[in-house]
Amino acid sequence: MLVLPEDQRHLFRRPFGNLYPSLDPVFPLLEGKLFFSVGDVVTDFLLRAGYLPSVAIIDGQTMRRPYNGVVIDEYRIIHVKNPAGCISSALVDAAQIAIRTMRAVIQVDGEEDLAVLPLALAAPNGSMILYGQPGEGVVVLAISPEVKAEAQVLLDRFEHVTEGV
Repeated sequence: MLVLPEDQRHLFRRPFGNLYPSLDPVFPLLEGKLFFSVGDVVTDFLLRAGYLPSVAIIDGQTMRRPYNGVVIDEYRIIHVKNPAGCISSALVDAAQIAIRTMRAVIQVDGEEDLAVLPLALAAPNGSMILYGQPGEGVVVLAISPEVKAEAQVLLDRFEHVTEGV
C-alpha cells in the first residue's frame, strides 16, 4: 500500500490538470474522446448530462458526506478497499482491470481521492480523466507520456507500507 506522508499532502491541493469552474465548458472536449471520472459528484453530473465515462471511480461520498447519486446499472462493479490518504494495491489493480475491460465502476470502500494517479498511469494516451476540485470546479487531465511521468513522480512521494498495517 502507498501512504501519502503528511508533509507531501500540499502537492495534492493544486489541480493535476486544467481546472474549469463547471462541466459546461468541458462537454465539448469530451466529444469523440475516451474519458474516465473520479468522484461521485462529477460522475453524477456527467451521467445527468448524457456523458457516460468508460470507467468511474466512486466512494459514495462527497466532502466526507454520503452521496447516493451514482448508478450505472449496465456497468461491471469492482469493489475495493482504499483507506483515506492511501493508494491500496487493490485500487491499483482495479484501475488496470477497469481500463482493460471498460464499462466499469470501481466502488471504493474508504476514499477515492487519490485514485487519479493509478488511473492516469493505466489510462491510454489521448484519453481524459475528470475529477472534482472541491469548492473550485472540475479538473480535466489529458493523458500523455508527460502526464504519466508526472503521475509517477507524485507516486514516488508516497511511502510503501505493508497492506493491512
